[in-house]
Amino acid sequence: MQIDVNLSNMHILEVFSSSTRVSMIEMLNLQSMNIREMAEALHLSSAIITKHVQKLEAAGLVKCAAQSGKRGMQKICSLAEDSLLLQLRTSTRGTDFHVHEIPIGQYTGYQVHPTCGLASATGIIGMNDDPRYFADPAHSQAELLWFGSGWVEYRVPNYLLASQAAKTLEISFEICSEAPGFNENQPSDISFHVNGKRLGLWTCPGDFGGKRGVYTPDWWKGGTQYGLLKTLRIDGTGSYIDGIRLSATRIVDLDITYGSEITFRLENDEKSRHVGGLNLFGKCFGNYGQDIRVILGY
Repeated sequence: MQIDVNLSNMHILEVFSSSTRVSMIEMLNLQSMNIREMAEALHLSSAIITKHVQKLEAAGLVKCAAQSGKRGMQKICSLAEDSLLLQLRTSTRGTDFHVHEIPIGQYTGYQVHPTCGLASATGIIGMNDDPRYFADPAHSQAELLWFGSGWVEYRVPNYLLASQAAKTLEISFEICSEAPGFNENQPSDISFHVNGKRLGLWTCPGDFGGKRGVYTPDWWKGGTQYGLLKTLRIDGTGSYIDGIRLSATRIVDLDITYGSEITFRLENDEKSRHVGGLNLFGKCFGNYGQDIRVILGY
């Protein structure tokens, strides 16, 4: 997550003025917790913790989901972001934006190898480990997809006018490696491409299944449960992932203009050092409740 340091973002910046809220973030970094658990750990009332949670939710740093428990419904809280980058200089960032959320099942191209499969919010699509089902018309309903190696590609809407120039492109998604069952120590070299230009490579540390994903449906008995939320940013200086430089590929190198196509590809190449596959999560699986979110600044 990246924000400009300005008065309009004070609701986010002021979150860190409270030692209680910072302590809550530290706890949620270790595990998801409910209101009562945080209140007991901090020796505060549930009412006070609820107010702090509301501020964290409004800032987009924490998300909550209702789950049934021994005492009825309870609010389970977890971190909504892995990182927060404060943008002090804003001259390279567009002042206006087109925002899109692309369901993970709406890919426009693919080449995948087992282990592989697709799952909707209610069940498996087709058969596992059979790449042919990635062409099944029901693939558009997928909320989780996985493959041992290969790639998937998406088409991003381009609503730029002839008088507008792309200044930034941000793409965020939840992702992890792919192992039979799960393996939290399975690295995977995942590369990212926009309009055929390689942005760079990031090594995912593993396939996470040690605890249940916040949004993962009850019917899902698979090992993989959640991923990491990653944010790509391409601007006038290069390409970055969570603020860490990937390459010198700049926004002008992507040829994003009026009427042009914008494609986004995620790939784990069979020739990579770490062929660990990938899982891609939609809003009904994992920990973050979102699809592929794209922000095009101009």
